[in-house]
Amino acid sequence: MTIQILLALLVLGGIMFYLACAVFTYQFFGRKKVKSDRQDVENLADLPTPPVSILVPVCGLDAGAWENWTSLCTQNYDDYEVLFGVVDPHDPAVPTLQQLESIYPDRVRFFTGLEPRGINHKDSSLSYLVEATQNNLLIFVDSDIRVHSDYISTVIRPLLRDEKVGMVTCAYIGYNPQSLGAAIASFGRCFDFIPSLLIARAIDGGLRCAIGTTIATRRDAFDHYGGLQLNRIGSDYNMGKRAAQAGYIVELSPYILESDTGTETVAAVYQRELRWARTIRFNRGAQYYSMIFCYGTVFCLPLVLVSGFAPWAIALALVTLLLRYAQVAVAIQCFQAPRLWRWLWALPLRDGLSFWIWLVGAYGQKVYWRGRPLRVYEDGLITLWE
Repeated sequence: MTIQILLALLVLGGIMFYLACAVFTYQFFGRKKVKSDRQDVENLADLPTPPVSILVPVCGLDAGAWENWTSLCTQNYDDYEVLFGVVDPHDPAVPTLQQLESIYPDRVRFFTGLEPRGINHKDSSLSYLVEATQNNLLIFVDSDIRVHSDYISTVIRPLLRDEKVGMVTCAYIGYNPQSLGAAIASFGRCFDFIPSLLIARAIDGGLRCAIGTTIATRRDAFDHYGGLQLNRIGSDYNMGKRAAQAGYIVELSPYILESDTGTETVAAVYQRELRWARTIRFNRGAQYYSMIFCYGTVFCLPLVLVSGFAPWAIALALVTLLLRYAQVAVAIQCFQAPRLWRWLWALPLRDGLSFWIWLVGAYGQKVYWRGRPLRVYEDGLITLWE
């Protein structure tokens, strides 16, 4: 009986989570996005267009890299530059970056052989790029992101409108996955991560973290909240937390970025998301374990079996599954990602994998980042694993 009660509570917690995900997703990316976009179009001409620097750390040649980087170079914005930073001069991305620079010589600069200044090579490369530009508006961008031509004007707009806004960040999904792994990765971002971010935003009374795919900020604010952290994992999360602690508003843009995950494997997704899970655990502490209530569908089958196929347990399981799929439908509609429908058969696999990653992420310190084994400790600090 005790096990039945425990499983029933976990399922009920999952129901509450799915309902909250649906409500917050619709409120922010459905109704609010339509209103926000209309106002932005009306007021766009009233805002200044100061020079902007897009800073992109590169390690390796991701799927769709040329299309991703070209999208950054073809913005509907007059005064901006795109700076790329590479640690290894023999990195496979270097020839592509050289070609990009030759096509956009007035727009692109890339730097290679950037000797790491800390364990976090990504932030180390960004630190060189920050030093290489004098512009006040900075946009940190992951190398696997593809954007529309209005990207710059959209993400900097809150910074120009209100000095209290010290940072703007964007969520991202894969709109057209080409493999099971890529679909599962997109599911995790679209159905779980972004809605969870919105729930945390509501609980905390504002966003207190950032997403590394896009962090737009002003240099004065950047210097005030402490800039980059060269020996920390989850530095994007930490940067947003420090900005909020410094009194700045961290704004989540309704602009959804496209992340091209190509034909990523399930194993690659598992390794990356396990790193994220352990990063969250060290950054959020005990709050990590409350995430057990995010996996309602996983506990449905054990509940039905333990109860001896009791009608109430079967009914509760069916309601849970129905609400999960309804929440997923809301997300697909709000994010305008209809190509995810054809992968919906993989949702149970996504939910099972998410629970397993949470479970394994609840202990241990070892993570892999770009092939390097690292040890996480304290509140997200990292050293090389020895």
